[in-house]
Amino acid sequence: MFSLKQPKPTFKSYLLPLPQADDHIMSEPRIKKLEPVLLPGEIVVNEVNFVRKCIATDTSQYDLWGKLVCTNFKISFITDDPMPLQKFHYKNLLLGEHDVPLTCIEQIVTVNDTKRKQKVLGPNQKLKFNPTELIIYCKDFRIVRFRFDEAGPESAKKVTCSVLHVFPDVQLECPKMSFWLLPVMSSGKTESVTTFLAVVSCSLIIAQVCLAIAHYSQPTDLQLLFAFEYVGEIYHNPAKKVNGIDPGGGGGGIGSASGQQTPLFETYSDWDREIKRTGASEWRVCSVNEGYMISTCLPEYFVVPSSLADQDLKLYSYSFIGRRMPLWSWNHPNGSALVRMANIKDVLQQRRIDQRICNAITRSHPLRSDVYKSDLDKCLPNIQEIQAAHIKLKQLCVNEPFEETEEKWLSSLENTHWLEYIRSFLKHSAELVYMMECKHVSVVLQEEEGRDLSCLAASLIQVMLDPYFRTIVGFQSLIQKEWVMAGYQFLDRCNHLKRSDKESPLFLMFLDCVWQLLEQYPAAFEFSEMYLTILYDSARISLFGTFLFNCPHQRVKESTKNYSSTLRGVPPALKNGIISEQEFLPRRNSLILKLKPDFLQQAESQSNSMEQYFRDWFAKPVDLHGVILPRISGTQIKLWKLCYFRWVPEAQINHGGFITAFHKVSLLADEVDTLNRNLRQYKSNSSLQGNCSELDQSRMYFRANSLNDTSGAPDFLSSSFPFSPVGNLCRRSILGTPLSKFLSGAKIWLSTETLANED
Repeated sequence: MFSLKQPKPTFKSYLLPLPQADDHIMSEPRIKKLEPVLLPGEIVVNEVNFVRKCIATDTSQYDLWGKLVCTNFKISFITDDPMPLQKFHYKNLLLGEHDVPLTCIEQIVTVNDTKRKQKVLGPNQKLKFNPTELIIYCKDFRIVRFRFDEAGPESAKKVTCSVLHVFPDVQLECPKMSFWLLPVMSSGKTESVTTFLAVVSCSLIIAQVCLAIAHYSQPTDLQLLFAFEYVGEIYHNPAKKVNGIDPGGGGGGIGSASGQQTPLFETYSDWDREIKRTGASEWRVCSVNEGYMISTCLPEYFVVPSSLADQDLKLYSYSFIGRRMPLWSWNHPNGSALVRMANIKDVLQQRRIDQRICNAITRSHPLRSDVYKSDLDKCLPNIQEIQAAHIKLKQLCVNEPFEETEEKWLSSLENTHWLEYIRSFLKHSAELVYMMECKHVSVVLQEEEGRDLSCLAASLIQVMLDPYFRTIVGFQSLIQKEWVMAGYQFLDRCNHLKRSDKESPLFLMFLDCVWQLLEQYPAAFEFSEMYLTILYDSARISLFGTFLFNCPHQRVKESTKNYSSTLRGVPPALKNGIISEQEFLPRRNSLILKLKPDFLQQAESQSNSMEQYFRDWFAKPVDLHGVILPRISGTQIKLWKLCYFRWVPEAQINHGGFITAFHKVSLLADEVDTLNRNLRQYKSNSSLQGNCSELDQSRMYFRANSLNDTSGAPDFLSSSFPFSPVGNLCRRSILGTPLSKFLSGAKIWLSTETLANED
């Protein structure tokens, strides 16, 4: 007999059942809530879910999924996917692992694979296609790529239904698509309507995010940079902290280290202390520019020879370009002074004023030695040449795969002239060190405006001569004194507003020169190359007033204005800081050989004396607490790989590079420090508890677990530590966008050369 019971179904459906009529419109999709970490004053402008970030692999299986967020400070990719193939312990206090500050963005490209179109986005522009890909070109040589092609009907429908569930009265504005909507609605196909609305909604959201990034990354006014929002929020809510740290604790300047406050040289007392520190007894702090009454590109207080009266300074100031009078930088223990000066534009008064200034400097020297003047405009490459070399270096480091350029890579590097210019600055600065150290004469660095090349040369001379400037606090005070307060144009040279034709990476070149010294004498410095790289990155972030303005007066003036982060306008036509080949100045065949410093043209005896000084110095053991001189032969000037190659996977070596050696040295130094503290504790018979408290005071990044620690290198170490986690690497094989075409101004950059150009 057959049973009357219905047999149990054996088919198992893996599809969700359709909602019933009495159910809600649709339950919210089960999406883990991913929220960005926001700084004080930071707001979310737009965001999109179901975004795939392409990372450095030959396959997409390791790509990351998450949410792409645009704020008024950065673009942030948020994911809960575990990082593949990597254990990474380093964390930035202000930026997440996948964050890119808006001021670090150089160019934005949207792509539609189906229509084979692409478009370079500017502010307040429109998109005529739905992007399937977004490519972000960054100023730090990074290229970030996002894909939207998987954010299709199914995932988009979840987003739309979630929106409709929370906001049932929402209206999706899409005038161009309205004639499509009527026949779909009249057909009674609810599923099709939902799917269609989802696709339209998702496309609009993706386009809006792309446009928002382009809009907010190119502000039209300095007040629209995020720094003003950040400072305003901190001012009104001083209790706010970032990751448990008071973000306003640096006093408005570069910051502090080891509990010591960095002098900002904004007050009379800071300059007076520097005079006493260097023993410059015949120099005084001048307040003639108080309130910026004479020059807006000079600090309110600066140091001049004691024999120069304020009335004379006021009279002479009219003859200098920019009214930039001579500025004292530093004094050698033997009495020689380092002075910076702009050119004298008054031809009739030039000789008289120049003689008066030199006589005053001579009288400030205890031996009444002569003054040597170095014309930097004749001895060193100009800012246009440095910018051109930087562009070529970027092409070389990012564009071509190493395996395709291995044979010609070194010659290509030489053709950029970047290392040649590094060598010229080091060589010229070392020769001026000789003049002050051996010849006991004061040196005047002369430049047209006295606020570009002289910043770099004066800083390098002091790093070589004064060990104080090789400490963290000393180095920060050097940047504050010779760059910030001396009127280096960070706003224009870094091109924060992306509309300056004066862009030039002079500050990066200075850090590169310091890195060369650090590479040759690592034990002479308190900081590492990681510190220098982070310092360079800080100049690209619109957060620190240190690197935001063209002069101290602008900093004071802008701080009194109102600001808003809700409006962005269209900047005038710009070239993205890129100089075309026809605009390059005539190339020198050999800057070092053809354009020797002025003093090399003096008597043959002086030239021989200089060469003998260098031979004698290099023949002796190096005094790390005294003068250090650079080795400048071809093999000793190297490329700063950690800074320029940190986003390139081919440049990484697991458990290799300088960081592995640094790890071993750190463990050894920490072990020695621990033994010293134990020995002091043993001699003083102090309590064990007090000793444990003291043992926790180690300043080393890598610390020994015990006195017999034999553990190997951590898994997260590589030659690119700590800047290249897998999720941030740039792989040329999947980027599909040669940077050389972008740098040369071409409109079509994609690897598929036949893509139609979007007007």
